[in-house]
Amino acid sequence: MVGLPGAGKTTRARQLAVAHRALRFTPDEWMIALFGDPEAGGRRDVLEGRLITVALQAVRVGTNVVLDFGLWGRDERSALRWLAASVGAPCRVIYLPVAPDVQRARVAHRQVVAPHTTFPMADADLDAWRCQFQEPDAAELGGAAIPAPPSGSAGWAQWAAGRWPSLSAGERA
Repeated sequence: MVGLPGAGKTTRARQLAVAHRALRFTPDEWMIALFGDPEAGGRRDVLEGRLITVALQAVRVGTNVVLDFGLWGRDERSALRWLAASVGAPCRVIYLPVAPDVQRARVAHRQVVAPHTTFPMADADLDAWRCQFQEPDAAELGGAAIPAPPSGSAGWAQWAAGRWPSLSAGERA
């Protein structure tokens, strides 16, 4: 699942999990339950690495998985596509765009009706995150070949290990 906060990723991920009898991994749910903070001193990257490890183990045994991570960066998406391919699993990138006014309304509504399921987000945060977000292009959404990793990386496995430091060594091979 790719998109900014308020895009509807978790709602769609829940629908996909039911339709495909899949495990759904949503880091925010884990971060809230474990730490009560969206980053918790860098623990989010560690948590995501462990969730990816479990997801890859699941697909190896034939279980469908939905990663509801947001995946704002092209490199993150490419690394996950590569990791899925490395275990023989198909991977589909699903992007949910959201207009700024709709995003603000959804975030505000969620904060009122279900504050225990989310983190506070200021308008300035939403604006900053929109600037950081790298929208997937048609080729990526269509499952085009995975591009080469960024310069300086020996491969996607090494890039992923740097991004998600708790990613199991067995998943980076």
